[in-house]
Amino acid sequence: MPEEGSSNRKDAAARILASPKNFKVCECCGSIVVNKAAVCPNCNAYRFDTRVAVVVKQAEILASRDPLSIDKMDYQ
Repeated sequence: MPEEGSSNRKDAAARILASPKNFKVCECCGSIVVNKAAVCPNCNAYRFDTRVAVVVKQAEILASRDPLSIDKMDYQ
């Protein structure tokens, strides 16, 4: 039985894959963020890769594995 987090990651990946041009990949931590973000909400970096192919590949990778990064919810 899949964990709830796994389902959420796949749902998020599906949204990203539906319109990858609206997202970018943080070059520091690999998070996918919306294009309007000035800094990454996870690591505060400001360098991003906006290429659609990179966004698609990263969404596929993140959807297929367990989360490895610390989320802001982990601090609560």
